[in-house]
Amino acid sequence: MLSTATPQLEEITSIIIEFLVELHGQSAAEVRADLEEAGAELPVDSLLIVEILTRIEERYSVTIPADRESAQATRSVQSFARAVLEAIVERQQS
Repeated sequence: MLSTATPQLEEITSIIIEFLVELHGQSAAEVRADLEEAGAELPVDSLLIVEILTRIEERYSVTIPADRESAQATRSVQSFARAVLEAIVERQQS
């Protein structure tokens, strides 16, 4: 059942990292440490974000539009998490 509560940004970030863990085959701590080492926004290869996009959309029952803003959001875990949160809020308001 879909929760009506809006998740916090950190929760979405953690879910994104969990999905990245599955792709990398490393522990969540290792993946998070690698991302944090790269910068505060947790920069990531945008292809990795694209690989988990469908899973994120299914998890939160949202659709991330294929536009320039969304493409820019795939550059880091934090920016992608913000895009997901915005999509959740929009879905809840409609």
